[in-house]
Amino acid sequence: MALCPGWRACSNRCGVLRKAVSSTGLAWIPWGHCPWRGTGSFMDPEMKAFLEEHTEVTRSGSLTPEIQLRLLTPRCKFWWEKADLWPHSDPYWAIYWPGGQALSRYLLDNPDIVRGRSVLDIGSGCGATAIAAKMSGAFRILANDIDPIAGVAITLNCELNRLDPFPVLTKNILDLEQGKWDLVLLGDMFYDEDLADSLHQWLKNCFQAHRTQVLIGDPGRPQFSGHRIQHHLLKVAEYSLPEPTRQENNGLTTSAVWDFQP
Repeated sequence: MALCPGWRACSNRCGVLRKAVSSTGLAWIPWGHCPWRGTGSFMDPEMKAFLEEHTEVTRSGSLTPEIQLRLLTPRCKFWWEKADLWPHSDPYWAIYWPGGQALSRYLLDNPDIVRGRSVLDIGSGCGATAIAAKMSGAFRILANDIDPIAGVAITLNCELNRLDPFPVLTKNILDLEQGKWDLVLLGDMFYDEDLADSLHQWLKNCFQAHRTQVLIGDPGRPQFSGHRIQHHLLKVAEYSLPEPTRQENNGLTTSAVWDFQP
């Protein structure tokens, strides 16, 4: 995921994926507060062609075989290349992270959670969780990611799944007035202690202002399992991860979905 735990979680065999996560800003925008990009603005023809050449369309090895995604896999050139040869920003969007897998599976299995509701997907990456929300009947969706290339990937992934692409926004909203959403989704975002603290406060403010429901997907990273947010969480689902996902994430075996109840 773009905006996810970084390449440290991936297999040591992977060239590009050896890159450690860098300390960049986050990609969040509330609906209507900042200029947002419709899907067309992301579809640069050269970038589209680059992603189509250097990713693989796959639906295997994840918790959601219903969803096709363009990802970096062992059959892709840059899976094996040295990280410095990747010509763009770190491609966090090119991995389907385990927290996002759990969230997506949960939405597909429980469509009433999103049907007819407005949904904000924070740190959308490949867009799988937002796609799952769309498949499950969400009324309005906003995907957000700091990397404009993720916007291209999300749009391509929507098209793969025969969905009309949804907007992608690219600003940090932690210090901005909160938008009103029925449901906020975030997977694999608790990978840094300072970020975890900021997210915790942001989510509390969101809940207090609008009674927004918040669902968090995480495979049990220490920055999440040891954070004080645990006092305000109810586990609603837990999934055994497929073997390919385990191998790409240092042997993590399960991923869970939590309902934030401050």
